[in-house]
Amino acid sequence: MIRKLIRRVLKLPALGRQSVKPKIIPFSQHGVRRDGLSYAARKVVTRLQEAGFSAYVVGGAVRDLMLGVQPKDFDIATNATPEQVHHLFRRSRIIGRRFRIVHVMVGPETIEVTTFRGGEVASKSDSGRIMADNTYGSQEEDAHRRDFTVNALFYDPAEETVVDYHHGAKDLHAKKLVMIGQPAKRYQEDPVRMLRAVRLAAKLGFEIDDATRKPIAAHAHLLKKEPPARLFDEMLKLLHSGHAYACLNKLRDEGLSSGIFPLLDAVMDDSGGQAFIKLALDSTDERIRADKPVSVGFLLATLLWQQVNQRWQGYQRDGEKPIPALMSAMADVESEQDNEFAIPRRFSATMREIWTLQPRFDSRVGQRPFRLVEQPRFRAAYDFLMLRAEVGEVPMSLAKWWGDFQDADDDERLEMIRTAKDEPSSGAAAQRKRRRRRKPAGGGQGGQGGGA
Repeated sequence: MIRKLIRRVLKLPALGRQSVKPKIIPFSQHGVRRDGLSYAARKVVTRLQEAGFSAYVVGGAVRDLMLGVQPKDFDIATNATPEQVHHLFRRSRIIGRRFRIVHVMVGPETIEVTTFRGGEVASKSDSGRIMADNTYGSQEEDAHRRDFTVNALFYDPAEETVVDYHHGAKDLHAKKLVMIGQPAKRYQEDPVRMLRAVRLAAKLGFEIDDATRKPIAAHAHLLKKEPPARLFDEMLKLLHSGHAYACLNKLRDEGLSSGIFPLLDAVMDDSGGQAFIKLALDSTDERIRADKPVSVGFLLATLLWQQVNQRWQGYQRDGEKPIPALMSAMADVESEQDNEFAIPRRFSATMREIWTLQPRFDSRVGQRPFRLVEQPRFRAAYDFLMLRAEVGEVPMSLAKWWGDFQDADDDERLEMIRTAKDEPSSGAAAQRKRRRRRKPAGGGQGGQGGGA
């Protein structure tokens, strides 16, 4: 520790590794203007630099800017400690335990500021996983600690230059994802890096470098030891990447789909329902690319629907009525998820409401349609019904009727209800009517319906 401290004070190279002279890439070669940064990012970097600290925009924001894509957020790396950053910005707070960072709020935007990480990790588990990492160092050490070369680029808005220690710009142009350091060791330090490799490759359309890709299958089991909450967050990042279906396929290609995410195991099952899932994920991708909000509860409802729907039909075939059958199917699927991969209640409540409202779309008589459109989750449930109609699970005419009904005035709605009485029924209601008509002839059979 004393030798390490002396080397830092004297600004000597880190032990065990030769100092690397970075490549300084001028604006003429990378084309990224400081105006491409958000106002908040420019303000935070400028304030740190004026206070005498080094400060750079780093990581995915630099990567995206060099690819001609506007970043959704900006991270900043500096040699200022978290306490020094917090002292400079009134609207800021220090967060994190394994590695402390500072969130600086500028207007509606939050900028994440990290102190350059040191070359040595403070604490590791027996398996090599990083447990604590509050050690600080130089920009070079920080670059070496980052995951992929394309994420280890530093941008200085004052000079409009990019600092590149690991040939990240070259890999960026080659559309290649390359791990910094020894991939197997880096996956042991943090198994979630395997998921990040898959997500970035699918999102950016990059190829994973052979050396980076090769250890993934052998180290996939390490993900099972990660906290469920952290895996759930990573799964949401995959699904909110704007390339969700490509990410799921990439997970399967790299051997990371089975057993890691119980929620996604059935999703990637080829036994059926892929058209519905692809349609739902494509719709989610479109909303994300258009910068529209996405409901996590709705997304999870679509991913698990095929399991629920199959159980629903099965219970009805066994003679249960549609609503109790649906409740049983929902309970079964949720129980299976909770055993290994609990879905937070704030999402599962929305998911259940969307499913529960589906049978109610079959009833278009009396006051029931009026009561249904007043439900808080009606719009989400209707969008879900539209997805089912688009894959032929329920008649499109039924979905169109509800689309017209919600936009009609009261008189028009009453006329639509009156007319609907004369139309052939569909879904669960139609099945029940057909069963009642067959009973006198002795041919009645329980249950194929429920909008399945």
